[in-house]
Amino acid sequence: MGALRRKLTRAGLPGLLVTHLPDLRYLSGFTGSSAALAVTRRTARLFTDGRYTTQAAEEVDAAQVQIVSSSPAVAAAQWLAAQPGVTMAGFDPARTTVAELARWKSELPSRLRRSFLEAIPAPFVELLRMVKDEDELAVMAEAALVGCRLFDGILNFMRPGVAEMAVAAELEHQARMLGAEGMSFETIVASGARSAMPHGRATAALLPRRGFVTLDFGIILRGYCSDMTRTVYLGKPGPGERKAYDSVLEAQENAVGAVVPGAICAEVDEAARSVLRREGLGEAFSHSTGHGVGLEIHEPPRVGAGQRTRLAPGMVVTIEPGVYLAGQFGIRIEDMVTVTRSGSQVLTAAAPKALIEL
Repeated sequence: MGALRRKLTRAGLPGLLVTHLPDLRYLSGFTGSSAALAVTRRTARLFTDGRYTTQAAEEVDAAQVQIVSSSPAVAAAQWLAAQPGVTMAGFDPARTTVAELARWKSELPSRLRRSFLEAIPAPFVELLRMVKDEDELAVMAEAALVGCRLFDGILNFMRPGVAEMAVAAELEHQARMLGAEGMSFETIVASGARSAMPHGRATAALLPRRGFVTLDFGIILRGYCSDMTRTVYLGKPGPGERKAYDSVLEAQENAVGAVVPGAICAEVDEAARSVLRREGLGEAFSHSTGHGVGLEIHEPPRVGAGQRTRLAPGMVVTIEPGVYLAGQFGIRIEDMVTVTRSGSQVLTAAAPKALIEL
């Protein structure tokens, strides 16, 4: 909370209204589904409803807790407006709908409706969340290791004729058995020609006798997400398929090697993209090289072309180049990588990346 207050002071902002639940969890520890946090330069108050009376008392230690019967966000805005010296309060426009803002304003005193709530130019809390502390990194490393164990286990389940949905269901069941609170996102199992779909959610399609299968999945552990992708082959790959896989692997490892403190995200993206261009596969790489991970599966920074954010120790990003040839096959390899003081550490290193033939 101290770092946020320093940001408020530098921005000349006496108050902040926080409504995005991951931001609330980060700042206060609260894990419920309905709350708002009002922060000033001296104090903070979390507003939630009666369903969370006990939970909020147990979880929240960085703010006072107030139980309300009305909208927590409205109550938080009204509280901020009543604080001495708080002449205006910021809100994150990226996390606020037009309807929500109109409602908040309508519940303020008429003299404050026009000017009290002000959109902040940058998402203060989200930017703080980019750099993880030691406790956060330890949880994320544990979550990534669970993912590696899941990959190792699912290899014994996969065979031709098994439905993609069955593979996803088995993987998700085992995730729960290993302590996951849930999955970070809908599990991707894309086989054969469907592997050319970057976000090919698992379907009733049966795994082929011969072809690539892309597995992209992650778990949530104590609120933090993991994310990894491995592509395996059923049967014996042809020369073109093996060459394409080796190209993606080289691109991925080249980008991982570029993850160092001070590196610009666009440079890391280019480290992957340049390899695939050299191999004549540049046009088949249709998305960014990676993204930040934390309390949300997609967080800043984005590792893509034109992205000028510099990597700093404590950031966790994915590195996941891929190639997708419509009607033929697709390949993606993804690791979670922590930026360290001297370089980087791959959190998903326990899952092999050399092409596995089943």
